[in-house]
Amino acid sequence: MAERKPDLSDPDYARFAWARYRRLMGWMTLASLVTTIAALVILWTVHGVLPLPFVIFTAGGIFLSVLLAAALMGLVFLSSGSGHDEHIQDYSEDDDEDRFA
Repeated sequence: MAERKPDLSDPDYARFAWARYRRLMGWMTLASLVTTIAALVILWTVHGVLPLPFVIFTAGGIFLSVLLAAALMGLVFLSSGSGHDEHIQDYSEDDDEDRFA
């Protein structure tokens, strides 16, 4: 019998995987902040002084967009890397056989 790979149902491995995800999100928060500051500096250099609401909403939009993309991609890699994807049963194979029989 093949040895089963650890997955998120194992508490120790789940703790390790989520710690790795939180560490990734910490770095991506820093990257998002740097990206936001760089974008605002470029806008200020090109256009001069900007209205405060423009700066606030632009900074929020850039920061949250980059952070949301990082969070979703991180969850994809967490799901794939932890073996969680292999434990899902694919019912679509049965549906295809019934439909074309």
